[in-house]
Amino acid sequence: GSHMMKRLVYVSKISGHLSLEEIQRIGKVSIKNNQRDNITGVLLYLQGLFFQILEGENEKVDKLYKKILVDDRHTNILCLKTEYDITDRMFPNWAMKTINLNENSELMIQPIKSLLQTVTQSHRVLEKYMPARVIYLINQGINPLTVEPQLVEKIIFFSDILAFSTLTEKLPVNEVVILVNRYFSICTRIISAYGGEVTKFIGDCVMASFTKEQGDAAIRTSLDIISELKQLRHHVEATNPLHLLYTGIGLSYGHVIEGNMGSSLKMDHTLLGDAVNVAARLEALTRQLPYALAFTAGVKKCCQAQWTFINLGAHQVKGKQEAIEVYTVNEAQKYYDTLQITQLIRQTLENDK
Repeated sequence: GSHMMKRLVYVSKISGHLSLEEIQRIGKVSIKNNQRDNITGVLLYLQGLFFQILEGENEKVDKLYKKILVDDRHTNILCLKTEYDITDRMFPNWAMKTINLNENSELMIQPIKSLLQTVTQSHRVLEKYMPARVIYLINQGINPLTVEPQLVEKIIFFSDILAFSTLTEKLPVNEVVILVNRYFSICTRIISAYGGEVTKFIGDCVMASFTKEQGDAAIRTSLDIISELKQLRHHVEATNPLHLLYTGIGLSYGHVIEGNMGSSLKMDHTLLGDAVNVAARLEALTRQLPYALAFTAGVKKCCQAQWTFINLGAHQVKGKQEAIEVYTVNEAQKYYDTLQITQLIRQTLENDK
């Protein structure tokens, strides 16, 4: 019932520079609130890190943790552990004991300092490689491995770099890396800004998803990426490989399976299904279209804004029996011919040799 207890352990980065007094004040205030809510625990701080253990009734702990997640005195909150259905408190007498590890030079404390820093650092590294969804689950205190795959409706976004094989063949390694990183940075920044979720990078492809309410956001994301790349091409010297950075984008909508797939050795938290394949095929189809963006009728139905939709007719895509109706919006006009661009890239790079 409502008296079930949980224990939550998290670590976070102290934002800016909190003075000792401020930290002690945080401790005092939380003691008052925690006594009221019957929450116990401990708050350790160490060189810019908070490490906190909270325990109490489920709802009270959840409410406090929600407040913690939006508190601007610390950032990068990582939930390290959540224990459900606990019967005994670890800290029954501490409404919130605040311990300053910085000042403590006892030999016993040294390994704990080093442990805290190492755990935090390795978590931060892993976060960079994890899908947004997995990080979200961990920070909600849910073990991602225990989440069963489920059927969800999503808009799938696929984009990639035009003539990428030519670029990798002709450019030195470091320039390929700069190009791909710049491309991924632009895509992920814009996708995230519009509330999309980057699922993964596959070679030079970016795969992301939006909810069915985010049809307009998915199209705006695509148009922003296209126009930002255009500006980039105009602003770099003709000798800079970024001058040759073009993209194609495909969007589709449908049911996909979201969740853990993999083996006992390697797990992937991913999206599987027809909509994923269709988005990838449409992105490839942009090579034959005068538009850099192509999407399905399903995506069009998810939109509310006043777009000028253009029906590009029915196209046969690999893996589909019947042809798919393909749409775009007026603003996605490429003003370039893909074949010409590909040849241009090839020629430019061969002349550099």
